[in-house]
This record gives sequence, C-alpha cells and structure tokens, in this order.
Amino acid sequence: MTPKQLKIILPLAILAVAIVLMMLLKQGRQPAEQREDLPTGVLVDTITSQQESLIYRVSSQGTVRPKLMTNLVSEVNGRITEVSPNFVEGGFFAAGELLVKVEQDDYLTAVKAAEANLARATAALEEERARVRVAEEEWASFTDGLAPELGLRRPQLARELANVRSAEAELERAVRDLSRTEIRAPYAGLLQSRAVNLGQFISRGTVLGNILGTDLAEIRLPLSDHDLAFMRLPGPDNPNYPAVELSAVVAGQLQQWQGKLVRTEGVLDERSRVIYAVVQVEDPYQLQRPGDSPLRFGRFVQANIEGIASGAVFRVPRNLLRPGNQLLLVDADNKLEFRTVQVQRTDERYAYISAGLSDGEHLAVSALPNPLAGMQVRLGRVNGEWQEVDSTSQTAQAGD
Repeated sequence: MTPKQLKIILPLAILAVAIVLMMLLKQGRQPAEQREDLPTGVLVDTITSQQESLIYRVSSQGTVRPKLMTNLVSEVNGRITEVSPNFVEGGFFAAGELLVKVEQDDYLTAVKAAEANLARATAALEEERARVRVAEEEWASFTDGLAPELGLRRPQLARELANVRSAEAELERAVRDLSRTEIRAPYAGLLQSRAVNLGQFISRGTVLGNILGTDLAEIRLPLSDHDLAFMRLPGPDNPNYPAVELSAVVAGQLQQWQGKLVRTEGVLDERSRVIYAVVQVEDPYQLQRPGDSPLRFGRFVQANIEGIASGAVFRVPRNLLRPGNQLLLVDADNKLEFRTVQVQRTDERYAYISAGLSDGEHLAVSALPNPLAGMQVRLGRVNGEWQEVDSTSQTAQAGD
C-alpha cells in the first residue's frame, strides 16, 4: 500500500473506531434516577398549648438569722472560777445550763450578814410587840379611855416592823447577787463569740459573749407589690401561714428545708420599695432530729413561697414570649402566625397566659432567624416526638 493510500485510509479507520466506541458507551449508560420533588418549608419543632390550674409560687431570697440573739453581760464583780466546756465559739448548750461561774465567797458572806441583820431586826420586833402588849394591859388597868399612840408604843412598833422589812430586802438582794454569780443560758442556743476566760476578773457590765438561739431561725425575704398580688400574707383575716420551701447548695449538693411565712415587717423599704416578709424555721440545726442537714445561721438561701391558685392558665416557656407579649404559632395550614396574648404573670422559667390561646395550638420552639407571618413550614418534633413524615423529609432534616 502506497503512502498516499495510507493517508486516506488511516483517518477513515480512526473515525470508524470512534463512532463504534461512542455507540457502545451510549448503550451502556444508565437512565437518570427520577426524584420526587422535596416538600417546601423548613422543619419547625413545636409544643402544644394545654390549659391547667396551678398554685403560684413566689420566689425570693434571704439570709438565715437567729430569732433570738443576746449579749451575755455580768451583773456582779469578781473572778471567774468556772467555765462550761460548751462555752466555746460554736458550742451548743441547753436552756438553763451553767456557762460561767464567778467567785462566790464575798457574796456568801453578804448573805450571812444579811441573815444576821434580819435575825436582829426580827428579835427587836418581837421585843417591841411584847412591850406594846404590856403597855396596853397597864393602860387598861388604870382607865377605860382611849390610849394615845405614843403611850401604847405604836410608833416604836412600826419602826421595828420597817427594820424587819429592810433587813428582808437586804437579804433578798444578797441572795440575788449570789445567784448572779452563776451565769446560765436563758435559752437553748450556741455561742457565737466569747470575750472572757477562766481566771479573768470581771466587773458589773462586762460583756462575756454573744449567744444565738437555736430553737427558731428567721429569714427576711424582700417582696415587691407584683409578688404580693399572687400570695396571701398572714394577718387577722388570714391566720394560715403560707408554706415556704428553702434551698441552697451545700458542699456541692442541693439541700432543702421547710418553713412558714409568719409575718411581714409592715413598712415598705424607702430605697428599694419592697416589703420584707419573715419566714421561720423550727430547729434549724436539727438538734431534735440528728442526721438531717442543718440550716446554719448566715447561709444565703433561695425561697419558694406558696401563693394563690391561678385558675385556668397556659404555662409556656418564658423564652417563647416575644416583645409585645407575642407568641409564634403554627396554624392548621402549617403557616407561621404571630399571636398577641395576655400575660398574667412571669417567673424565671415560665410565662402564664390567661387569654389569647386555646387548647392544642402549636407553639413554635425552633430558633428561626427571620420568621415572617404566613411563612410555610413543616412540623418536625411535636412535644419532643417526631411526626409521621416521609423519608425524604427526614433525610433532609438529617442533612441539615
């Protein structure tokens, strides 16, 4: 074959091979997969509104303090000869327990001297009474007339009687001073601070220490006018004391105690414009019930006060409430709707809706960047559970 013939045949052969390969590739190609159109609209999680009746809880906070707090003060002079083992900072003691004893020698001597003085006065009174009887008999033997007071020694008798009463008072004072050498606890409590010790000389008016009563603890809780609208304070027309639940984190664990609201201080604070309610807790250190966690003085606690019944309201998470008291709803056509509602009360977690909602309506809980009224959406989770949607919708949600 000549070169000239080769130049003509070779391009034709290459073109024929290309045509054959193109036909083979066309026959082996699979048809394109047909996909159904995905539904339009973003998935929105919702919760359904449900009307309920509940009892409001009013929240506040305060510091635990003792109801009774006393400075122990000496009423006598002398040297301290005895100190109770419980007379230490943080020590507990019972009512009437001896805490400090002062040297008694001088006071015992004073009691003896007062007793001797009373004995002398009593003897002088008896002697004067005998003289009065003798004077009355002598006067009667001479005349039947009225005897003068001085002749019957009545003034002398009154003087001796006054001496006896004065001696009795001196003895009572001496005995009282002797009893004051034993300084006892006026009530059950604990010692907060101590200012004296064994062997120290003290005088009348010396502060020995500061004690706190452990029978009752009190917590002052600030309440605003808005809070007062949802609770009933105790008073002449309401003898019931609202229950109060106190809580605090102690050693990393949440502890709770029960108390009752017993009174208010009755005067608004001029700076904060709040009124203080007082909650009492019995046996805060759990001395009668060992094993329970004590409610120590000085601890800051949260308080939930039992309030009034709400009637029929809708309780929704507070973060769903938009400016202007609006909620974002999904209507029956799966379109977004902004609804203005009447809010009766809000707290840290919930808003309580009294009007503007009905049972079973869908409240949007998903975070939508730019929601518009009438926007088409699809229901995703309702009350935390997936709705029955097709597989493509779930795949699209998973891809998101």
